[in-house]
Amino acid sequence: MFVGHYSASLAAKAAEPRAPLWSYFIASQLLDVGWSVFVALGIEKVRVDPQLPGSVFDLYYMPWTHSLLAAIGWSIIGGLVFRRLLRLPNRAAVFIGLVVFSHWILDFIVHRPDLLLFPGGPKVGLGLWNYPVLEETVELGLLTTAAVWWAASLVRGEKTELRAIGLVVLMIAMQAFVIARPPSGGPLMIGSMVLAAYIVIAVAAWWVERARS
Repeated sequence: MFVGHYSASLAAKAAEPRAPLWSYFIASQLLDVGWSVFVALGIEKVRVDPQLPGSVFDLYYMPWTHSLLAAIGWSIIGGLVFRRLLRLPNRAAVFIGLVVFSHWILDFIVHRPDLLLFPGGPKVGLGLWNYPVLEETVELGLLTTAAVWWAASLVRGEKTELRAIGLVVLMIAMQAFVIARPPSGGPLMIGSMVLAAYIVIAVAAWWVERARS
């Protein structure tokens, strides 16, 4: 799952607008941000298998970012760090933490059994990636539903903005690119490309709110 993770960001922004959108965007992909760095450094492992349906990544070792126990830890730390850095109210910090944890929940739905419950423990995953059309439908459906809710909150606040539409279009375009050109290369290349994609989308979210303000 790629852009589907941002559905949690948009829904959280509609429900608790006091945290900036870019912080929710980073939160929704925080586990993968850590994963991309750890993969590039060789701490976690990934192989590319073009024969795999849905995602070409064989994610055979990622205990420190994508185990259930690690995800809980990242969620707590993410909420606390963003609260301190942005001086967020407690409710907004809780929403940040929940968005971080939503990544693991959504990954559990789509991943093949490669998500550890704890480092060294059993692996789980419902495997929706094995049904690519259904997985893409679910992913884009989540994003669209959350985007409509977010757009409705902007309309209520009299803050309609074409840049917001552009942000959603950008995410869908990047999803289409990933489908057409699956990632390839070694760990350093994969980690760098994934991290760059998340940075681009987070900066776009920052620009949307900055332009509006």
